Order: sequence, then structure tokens, then C-alpha cells
Amino acid sequence: MLLLLLGIVILHIAALVLLFVSTIVNAWTTGSTSSSDLWNNCSTTNGGYHCAPANTGEWIQAVQALMILSIIFSFISLFLFFCQLFTLQKGGRFFLTGVFQIFASLFVMSGAVIYTVMSPTWVHGSEAFGWAYIIAWVAFPLALISGLIYVILRKRE
Repeated sequence: MLLLLLGIVILHIAALVLLFVSTIVNAWTTGSTSSSDLWNNCSTTNGGYHCAPANTGEWIQAVQALMILSIIFSFISLFLFFCQLFTLQKGGRFFLTGVFQIFASLFVMSGAVIYTVMSPTWVHGSEAFGWAYIIAWVAFPLALISGLIYVILRKRE
């Protein structure tokens, strides 16, 4: 049981780290002379590096909010897991922890879908999706799987 709990915690922390990295890093879309993320749209022109803030529409603010919510809900889920680990009675399920983690996964999925659909109106046509965008998509199934494991898991003594 201890190894199972340790594995779930490692999976949860891995998903949380991926959410942090994908939200912070400037590589959601990359090109030869420019890169974009949730916060800035940067380009190299005439030997200079110029960044413009990401204030081109409500959709980017929705993606920002959803990614931040996914981090908050995942952190709350981890905190609730440790609280329930010591207070939950034998045979009880980690239902609340699982629900918060599943919400975190749905938030990151929604943010990534909105970015996928709306980014062609904001970034240059020569750019491709970057590694931070891919990390956000990898964080979605990890968070969903850990949330489902929490819902199924029963506490044993």
C-alpha cells in the first residue's frame, strides 16, 4: 500500500510540475524568428528582440485563467490528499481529492483546446506549436489518471 501511495504522489507531483512549466515557459508556439506563450508574443527583427504582451483578446485571458486554475486545483488536490491520508477512516475513498484533480485536468484540457483553436489568429503562420504546449497536453492525461486513481482508491490501515 505504501508503494501505491508513493507512486500516486509521484504521478501527482509530476503532473503539477508539468503544469507549472507549461504555464511559465515561453514556448507554446515557436518559429525561426519568434516565439509565443500565454503571456508574451516575442520576435527578433533587425537584430533586436521585441516582446508584446498577450492582450489581443479574451481567449488568451481565458487560457491564462484556465492554466492558473489547473495549477491551483492540482495543488489543492495534493494538499487534500495529505489531509485525508491522516484523517480519513479505514475504507474511505479519496473522493474530494480525486474530484479536484479531475477538475485540474479538465481545466488544462480546456485551455489547450482554446489555444489550439484560437492561436492562428494571434501568432504568425510560419510558427509551429512548441514544447510547452505539448507539455500542457501531456499534463492533461497524467492529471486525469491520478484523479481517477484517487476516486477509486480506498484507504487501508
